[in-house]
Amino acid sequence: MTRYWVHDALVDAADATVSVLDHGLTVGDGVFETILVRHGTPFALSLHLQRLARSSAGLGIRPVEEVRVREAVDAVVRLSGVATDFSRLRITVTSGVGPFGSDRGDAEPTLIVTMTPAAPWPPTTTLATVRWTRNERSATAGLKTTSYAENAIALAEAKGRGASEAVLADSLGRLSECTGSNVFVVIDSEVLTPSLDTGCLAGVTRELVLSWGRDVVRMREAHLPYDVLRSADEVFITSSTRDVHPVVRIDDREVEAGPVTSLLSEVFVSRARAEVDP
Repeated sequence: MTRYWVHDALVDAADATVSVLDHGLTVGDGVFETILVRHGTPFALSLHLQRLARSSAGLGIRPVEEVRVREAVDAVVRLSGVATDFSRLRITVTSGVGPFGSDRGDAEPTLIVTMTPAAPWPPTTTLATVRWTRNERSATAGLKTTSYAENAIALAEAKGRGASEAVLADSLGRLSECTGSNVFVVIDSEVLTPSLDTGCLAGVTRELVLSWGRDVVRMREAHLPYDVLRSADEVFITSSTRDVHPVVRIDDREVEAGPVTSLLSEVFVSRARAEVDP
């Protein structure tokens, strides 16, 4: 029997429900984190909880005490009934039950922790450029919110064209991010990734790749034109479940899964094994 954490307790999956008036459902007023659980241990949990707190503060949702979130995560990992060799754990916090419309009520935030088995990604991946943009001036720019409709539309477009991810520009035509991952390009052996002011999410894996990768290659954040994807020597994306994922096709352009991406992937895997909570 699978069990999830809802509010303050671990409950059977069939009983894991929230109110139909919860603002996470009615207006998408919530934040979340997705964490890879490998061999029974959530990876980089502290970094994810720090970002969860930043996202909550950015939306103005009352924070859930970290000790309470950790209790819920521990209970789900140990007692959910889901195998933990390679699983996806999700922490969701909403502003709780509220009135119709966008005004919040005075309810306590809703805390939900779930976990499902995950399958490793294939060795390489593909991207599709799309016509929609990331609004870097949005009130939710850089926050990991549950309002993912824009991402769902873009991802569906990419999958309809045979790609696994959509990659977006910001409103100024600069490379920003993908729907669920960050993007990096390699030009003349230098690794570049969009600056956070393009509206991209400050990904946990992105942060670790920048930190760990600087020991072996030249890396920096930059403002990059969207069409850099047409000329970059190598391209890869990062996320909590993808790690460093080489891109071999963008639209109709074939891209090499090259040596710089391979090196960074090796570094990331090695450091992640040695530091499960960096």
